[in-house]
Amino acid sequence: MRAMMFLSAILLAAALHAQAAETDYDKIEIKVSKVAGSVYLLQGTGGNMAASVGADGVILVDDEFAPLAPKIAAALKSLGITDKPVSYVINTHFHFDHTGGNLPMANGGSTIIAHDNVRARLASGGDMGTGGSIHRTMSAALPGALPVITFDHDVSVHLNGEDVRALHYPAGHTDGDSIIFFPKANVVHMGDDYVRYGFPFIDVEAGGSLQGMINACEGVIERVPAEAKLIPGHGELSTIAELREYVQMLKDTRDVVARTLKAGKTLEQMKKEKVLARWSARYSGDFISTDTYLETVVYSLQHYGHTPFVRHN
Repeated sequence: MRAMMFLSAILLAAALHAQAAETDYDKIEIKVSKVAGSVYLLQGTGGNMAASVGADGVILVDDEFAPLAPKIAAALKSLGITDKPVSYVINTHFHFDHTGGNLPMANGGSTIIAHDNVRARLASGGDMGTGGSIHRTMSAALPGALPVITFDHDVSVHLNGEDVRALHYPAGHTDGDSIIFFPKANVVHMGDDYVRYGFPFIDVEAGGSLQGMINACEGVIERVPAEAKLIPGHGELSTIAELREYVQMLKDTRDVVARTLKAGKTLEQMKKEKVLARWSARYSGDFISTDTYLETVVYSLQHYGHTPFVRHN
C-alpha cells in the first residue's frame, strides 16, 4: 500500500512539474476581482492568491510562479489604490504552485512569512526525512526564497485596518498548512485544505491526512460567520454552505471506506467494487481520480484513523 502511494505521488508530482515547465507564462493573465473590504482575489495559473490592498501597502497570500511576479505586481497597481510594493507574502503551504514567486517577491522587498514546516520543506526540496518520494522531484529553494518569519501556532500582520491572522491547522493538506483570516472583510483564504476542482489532493508524504483536512475545514466553519466569503486554494470564490457540503463529502467517503476496511476488504477489492461511485460523477477529475483519492483515504485511515488532531483556537 505504501509503495502504491509513493508511485501515485511520484506520477502526480511529475505531471504537475511537467505542466509547469511547459506553461507559456507570457500568455498568462492575472485576473483580479474584489472579494470584500480591502481583500481581492488574484488568479493566474497556480493556486489562488489573495491580497489586502490599501494605503499602508499590500499583504499577499501565496504567489504562484516566479515568471508571473511582474504581472502580479502590475495587477495590484492597476487597482489604483497604492503604488507601494507587496510588503508581506504569507505562504499557505510549501507546494511550488503557491510559493514559486517567493524569490522575486523577496528581491522586490517583500517579507515572506510561513509556518515552520514550510521553510523546512522548501529548504530541503520537500523531504524532511520521512522517507517520501514525491518531494524529491522538487529542488531545494534558493535561500532568498525561504520565509524569513516563521511560526508554530499563528501570526498576525496588522495592515490596512486588517488584523490578518495566519493560523496553523496540522496534518491536513500538508504538515505546514495555514489558513488566513481577514476578519474585518469577513474573508478567509483556505489554502489547499479546501479546493473546488473535485476530490482534494492530500499530500500524505508531506504529513497530510484526511482527518486533519476535515478538522481544518470544520475549524473555519466554527470560527467565522455564515456569510463569510471563502477563497479556496483552487477554484472560484465560495461560501460556508459550500464548504459544509465539501466537509460532508470528506466525512461520508471516510466512513464508507472505514466500514469497508473493517469488513476485511483490500484496496483492490474496493476499487473493483467502486465503493466511492456515489461521489465519482461530481468529484472525480483529471487531477485527482476516484481511485487516487481512495488510495489516500485508505492510507489516512490505516495510519491516522479517526484521531482528531489538536485544533488551535
